[in-house]
Amino acid sequence: MQIHKLIVHEYLQGLGVPGLAGMTMLVLALSYGLVGLLPDWESLQNLSQQTREATEYLARVEDGTVAAPVVPQRQLDDFRSKLPSQPQATVAIDKIYAMAAQEHITLSRGEYSLGVDPKTHLARYQILLPVRGSYPQLRRFLHALLGQLPAVVLEDVELSRKNIAETDLTGRIRMTLYLSRS
Repeated sequence: MQIHKLIVHEYLQGLGVPGLAGMTMLVLALSYGLVGLLPDWESLQNLSQQTREATEYLARVEDGTVAAPVVPQRQLDDFRSKLPSQPQATVAIDKIYAMAAQEHITLSRGEYSLGVDPKTHLARYQILLPVRGSYPQLRRFLHALLGQLPAVVLEDVELSRKNIAETDLTGRIRMTLYLSRS
């Protein structure tokens, strides 16, 4: 059934200016409700869903079925607790020399300097070691060094060969041994 234009026009004239203003306000309110409030309502539904999921997760953490998340400060404390303490620096250096001896690498007298890292407040033992050995020996030594002493950071490796026919390389290894200050 189709409503004729003349009937609509006659009905609107019967309403008058206040009726037209009221209908206009009603249409504006409905459009604002759909366009302006609907996204906020959906966002409220998402937030309530996230709250339910967080509550369930918290309950599982408290039950022990899920491990608690690691807090960055706790990670840093765990990292520092795994570092050797400052008095154990000689033990770590002895371990470096033992690994070199195991690979039959010649370590000449090195240079050592102890300092404190201003950013992390960790003790920093900088070591510069002149080395002599074959490439496979040096590679195995460096691999063992990083595997067995995780507190060591390799900063620089310089290797050279006097003649192309020589099998032994000479060079320097610069590393830093980080130590806890406790």
